[in-house]
Amino acid sequence: MASEEMEGARYAAVALLRRNLTPNGILAASRTPAADARRYTRVFGRDAAICALGMALTREPDLLAGARAGLVALARHQADNGQIPKYIDPESAGSDFWYVGCIDATLWWLIAVEFLGRHGAPDLPQELAGRIERALGWLHCQEHPRLHLLQQNEASDWADIMPRSGFVLYTNALWYRVKQCYGLPGAEETRYHVNHLFFPFSRERPDYRRLRLMADYVRDGARRSDLYLSFVNLSFWGDEGDVFGNLLAVLFGLAGEGPAGRILDTLAAEPVDSPLPVRATCTPIAPDSPLWRPYMDRHGQNRPWQYHNGGAWPFIGGFWVAALAANGRADAARAALERLIAANARDGWAFNEWFHGQSGEPRGMPGQSWNAAILLLACHALEEAVF
Repeated sequence: MASEEMEGARYAAVALLRRNLTPNGILAASRTPAADARRYTRVFGRDAAICALGMALTREPDLLAGARAGLVALARHQADNGQIPKYIDPESAGSDFWYVGCIDATLWWLIAVEFLGRHGAPDLPQELAGRIERALGWLHCQEHPRLHLLQQNEASDWADIMPRSGFVLYTNALWYRVKQCYGLPGAEETRYHVNHLFFPFSRERPDYRRLRLMADYVRDGARRSDLYLSFVNLSFWGDEGDVFGNLLAVLFGLAGEGPAGRILDTLAAEPVDSPLPVRATCTPIAPDSPLWRPYMDRHGQNRPWQYHNGGAWPFIGGFWVAALAANGRADAARAALERLIAANARDGWAFNEWFHGQSGEPRGMPGQSWNAAILLLACHALEEAVF
């Protein structure tokens, strides 16, 4: 990849982030009438926290300040029980916590606060110490006391019109990272139970009988794969192949070296970066599947190969690049970054939210901040590990 191409991508990404900055943090997308109508011109908890990672790595003072401002603004709207909101309105006192709760805004906020503490804002964790304690307390109340895994409703994380519920891979990958960041007890127990519940095909059987029962249901009916299951509930589970959750498991060290390699091999063989990097799921949930929910068809949004149900998301593509690079696959990471740059550059650097998982047609809201921020993170990941 030519250095000019990478520098051009960095320039475009930084320019978009600066356009989307407000005194109270980064908007999810550039301000347009359509974005206003769909509430994309809000500071979203998960979006702002994910953006903070890439913004901090630029070492640009205004972007670092903007990342910090967003995390502080979200903290001001923290609920009494410790939850960080799904989003805040940067121009009013309004905040929102989603229909069935939004668990990952709090997780990503905690990860981002610790990350900024190591990348340009060393006083931030101390400034927010009380807020951090309350956020951790809220999460601990949702942790199973024997499995050390978080529990949640369906449609209550970034994939907020998907039926994942009970124990969710993506959420518990973030929880493991939070435990690492803050030196919390039970991290190894979380790792152990992730590897027995979300990948129950090993010869070793877990000791806890309720975990064995859940694993047995999966063994009897799931499609065998080298990927972790997307979620496990009492007698049903997700084997659609959650790309983001599996990438986070690799990046955060939940998967050992052997399993991490098999996960990346499986995702490459799909291939999840075709037609564009990368699809949110390997196999979409079809309308005749027991996992299909009526809300997935609302506005025709989450039909197969669309949105969370197999659509291609450039921001997840940045984590794909980072995972490849962190696992010694430099050539594959560079090739993936080239494709990621091309996706974001479509239509004059539109930074489209997502693309159809088969046709590659641009969909969703343009001007997505996390596309720009994670593109910057992906560029950085070629030079040194991010996590």
